[in-house]
Amino acid sequence: MIKRMHVAVNCIDLQKSLDFYKAFFGTEPTKVKDNYAKFELDDPALHFSLNVRPFEKKGVLNHLGFQVNNTEEVLAIGERLRQSGLLLIDEMNTTCCYAVQDKVWVYDPDGNAWEIFYTKEDSEFESAEESRDISLCCAPPPSPTFKKTLF
Repeated sequence: MIKRMHVAVNCIDLQKSLDFYKAFFGTEPTKVKDNYAKFELDDPALHFSLNVRPFEKKGVLNHLGFQVNNTEEVLAIGERLRQSGLLLIDEMNTTCCYAVQDKVWVYDPDGNAWEIFYTKEDSEFESAEESRDISLCCAPPPSPTFKKTLF
């Protein structure tokens, strides 16, 4: 089911980070915007994104996840997570990180956001909602009640 591991990190200077990661990965990014860049590697299977964000709120790590092959896989994993009591939120047909995606989210006990997502198509817009707190990239805000009831 899993197509690629996903790691999203925050950066201050996108161009400096792009220069580093182009040399580090030995390839060009698959998408670059003013405040975002993405590398989709096959070996290792990695979906790596850079998000221009201040570090004060979240530090360098933005979120983690897994890219899957289709919406059905998102729904199947989401159902497994729901049955285990971990699923926090469903986001179907949402626009974030310059893509239209179907996804589900969970948070680990230390507050790290994990998403399972399928990218349906590219978008010229970072987010469908102007009011969204883009410092979180596309992650929903942590739910204190979720953590209290689970951990």
